[in-house]
Amino acid sequence: MSDEINIRRVGPVGRITLSRPKALNALTYDMAMAIDAALRDWADDDTMTAVVIDAAGDKAFCAGGDIQQLYDHGRAGDYAFGQRFWRDEYRLNARLAHYGKPVVSFMQGFVMGGGVGVGCHLSHRIVGESTQIAMPECGIGLVPDVGGSLLLARAPGRIGAYLGLTAARMNGGDAIHAGFADMFIPQEQWGDLLAALERDGDVSILAAAARPSDSPMKARQPEIDRLFEGDLNAIQSRLASADGELAETAAKSVARNSPLAMAVTLVMLERLRDGADIHDALRQEYRFTARAMEHGDFLEGIRAQIIDRDRNPHWRHGLDDVPQADVMAMLAPLGETELTFEEELS
Repeated sequence: MSDEINIRRVGPVGRITLSRPKALNALTYDMAMAIDAALRDWADDDTMTAVVIDAAGDKAFCAGGDIQQLYDHGRAGDYAFGQRFWRDEYRLNARLAHYGKPVVSFMQGFVMGGGVGVGCHLSHRIVGESTQIAMPECGIGLVPDVGGSLLLARAPGRIGAYLGLTAARMNGGDAIHAGFADMFIPQEQWGDLLAALERDGDVSILAAAARPSDSPMKARQPEIDRLFEGDLNAIQSRLASADGELAETAAKSVARNSPLAMAVTLVMLERLRDGADIHDALRQEYRFTARAMEHGDFLEGIRAQIIDRDRNPHWRHGLDDVPQADVMAMLAPLGETELTFEEELS
């Protein structure tokens, strides 16, 4: 695994570095399982005081999961591969969220999809000048997952609906405002902070290095709240009749994305709004992703965006024609195959 991920111990700190910079550190199944195994090994080691996750290269912390694997298996009718991939990845996300030691992420560049799952459920989430965080799943026929639906549901106002439906990118200040990050620290300081953490294992040094960061999204909160209230039809109608750059850009994004995925996303966020935890979110996400290849738009979305790159997906539904029964079917309980978390607790 040394060519994809570098896992080691340095002093009192467990170190995990994603090492696929040419692939924007896209997370493979084996990488996810290597992280999970390391966390298990370190959990009861009282001499280890913290875990640090970072990534090689300047362009990305992690720009998502390795969806080529998922597509190839799905096209061959092997839906079980994707179900196993998502099931085990989601258990890793839960383990990170509940880990008994401080876990720090340094998130430069693109942080999307699977990168959010690895970097944004931790106790200390660091962003910098180059950070761009997004949840672009609806554009490939998925819903915001890896626990991202919980972050979106907890975001202030209608920010979560806006981010989930448009895949808008957050800078560091936006990510802090939306609840995806904790601290903005200039990236020129990251090397020294990593060295200090490896020497002393004291995460309290991070807060002292944090600096203020502007959030354009916070400044536009009233407009976002007004435009993204209600169900998909209401949002689409409001965007179509609104003036301004934000509404125009958002309308184009909504018109491109999977109508089924967007309609389901809005229902998911509403269900998670009050008192839900990471397990609730992941369980609900898995109900969708377990069905996404066979009954959703995932394979078509990947074909259009990644394989053929014609940017012309043929979605199962029109933007104004998503039956509520189809939405509910994608979120129906899975019975014996429902996502459980016994292994995350072991």
